[in-house]
Amino acid sequence: MLLVYRYRVKSLNGLLNKQARAVNFVFNYCNDRQKDALRFDRKWLSGFDLNKLTTGSSKELGIHSGTINAVCEQYAKSRSQKKRPYLRYRGKRHLGWVPLKGRDLRETPAGFHFNGREFKVFKSRTLPAGATIKDGTNFSQDSRGNWFLNVCVDVPAAPARPIQSGIGIDLGLKDFATLSNGERIAAPGLYRGAEDALALAQRANKKRRVKAIQSQTANRRSDFLHKLSTRIVREFDLIAVGDVSAAGLARTNMAKSVLDAGWSCFRSQLAYKAVKHGAWFEEVNESFTTQTCSDCGAQPDSRPRGFAGLGIRRWVCSECGSLHDRDVNAAKNILSKLVSGSGHRTPAEGIPVL
Repeated sequence: MLLVYRYRVKSLNGLLNKQARAVNFVFNYCNDRQKDALRFDRKWLSGFDLNKLTTGSSKELGIHSGTINAVCEQYAKSRSQKKRPYLRYRGKRHLGWVPLKGRDLRETPAGFHFNGREFKVFKSRTLPAGATIKDGTNFSQDSRGNWFLNVCVDVPAAPARPIQSGIGIDLGLKDFATLSNGERIAAPGLYRGAEDALALAQRANKKRRVKAIQSQTANRRSDFLHKLSTRIVREFDLIAVGDVSAAGLARTNMAKSVLDAGWSCFRSQLAYKAVKHGAWFEEVNESFTTQTCSDCGAQPDSRPRGFAGLGIRRWVCSECGSLHDRDVNAAKNILSKLVSGSGHRTPAEGIPVL
């Protein structure tokens, strides 16, 4: 499986800024040649064709030949993925980006060696032993001007663990996640907590302060999601999450809270970490999970329904008399759907569902 290790670069930032401008020049050159092909009704250029057109420009542009090839190939790939005849030009407003070939990068004790220079990084963790650096590795810049090295490595996937424990997760706003075992994880509300300071900086037109607040909020959210997803994947062998549509709710009056929660990022982290640790992960259709009794499986008349029932947090099943917490009941039903075969397809006998 492919993993990306991200390191903050602490040397040669000026050189990277210069190379980023050269990368933009190569990208825009590819865009010009594509427009020429459209104008004269010629065959659209592939990444291989663009590589031939840029051969021998490395020394003049001051960037590695592998970087030029990576830019050309990425341009052709992006144009194909977006299904557009040509792309937007890259300029000053675009964040810096310097791609490279995996074979051209070598790890050193203090950082990484590339194109005859050693880029020192804050090495929070070393690459896995025997890992192969793959194409897709690149230097990237954030909104504050800091440079990062994103190393794409190929590591063997962990063998699947025997399924001994399972968990269902119901995502929300007040409580970020409610687990089927009754545990509640409060939403950190990081953007809400920074709103006052952000508004003050925006009114004062302090652009650097605004970027610092936004960057700090994003880093804190990423830290929260990474720690939570890692803990869940390590504790449980089978993980079921509701497929609530973050994109759909982001178009409502709850948009700010939905985007602050980071549901999509959390599910993506669970997906790749489950493969890394040998756990099972699946997104489950959460339709009627709040209205179905997790004990008897019925949808009684006493269940909360529609918008009028959103304020009902506890209800009693009129069929079996069970008292349910709305979110815990939904999490239990999400796990039950996965175990019963509507999601995960492997045998799940012996899983303590409830």
